[in-house]
Amino acid sequence: MRAGIVMILDGADDIEVVGEAADGEQAVALARETRPDVVLMDVRMPRLDGIAATRELAGVADVLILTTFDVDEYVFGALRAGAAGFLLKNTDADALVEAVRVVARGDGLISPAVTRRLISAFAEQPLRREPPGAGAAGLTPREREVLACVGRGLSNAEIAKELDMAEATTKTHVSRVLNKLGLKSRVQAAIYYSDHYSTDGE
Repeated sequence: MRAGIVMILDGADDIEVVGEAADGEQAVALARETRPDVVLMDVRMPRLDGIAATRELAGVADVLILTTFDVDEYVFGALRAGAAGFLLKNTDADALVEAVRVVARGDGLISPAVTRRLISAFAEQPLRREPPGAGAAGLTPREREVLACVGRGLSNAEIAKELDMAEATTKTHVSRVLNKLGLKSRVQAAIYYSDHYSTDGE
């Protein structure tokens, strides 16, 4: 399976595979050594499972979970651990390549097969309007605008267009927002925004 994925990714002109790992511990060590833009991670791996490995790679690389299992426990666990995306292994080759590109751009991605369940689970949670906390107080006005856009589910390209700035600048702002709020992914940032701010961002 891994060889097939490598073959698919190597076939894309703009993607380079810099390493392969047989278990979670090796994946973490290799990612720290090579510093890739994206790590493709399986949920079930020997020595260290994919969710724990994803947690250890926070701030090192964006993780795209690729698995056979669409069990809610894995989906929610991966997102809580900071995964930037969740994709099933039955995804076709073109969609896999595009998913890697999406995550490399700094955007999030969830397999359509689990999106409806994720939305339902999120909608069933009690609405909380907690104080934003000390981290939010450190956000600049521009960073708060970026957070609001992330909370609305906009991609970096869409945020750049809406706020009239370069996409690279947008990516920098998103990274700063995550760091200041102690979050691991833009998915977590969207949930944070929903939990702490009203729908109009005030």
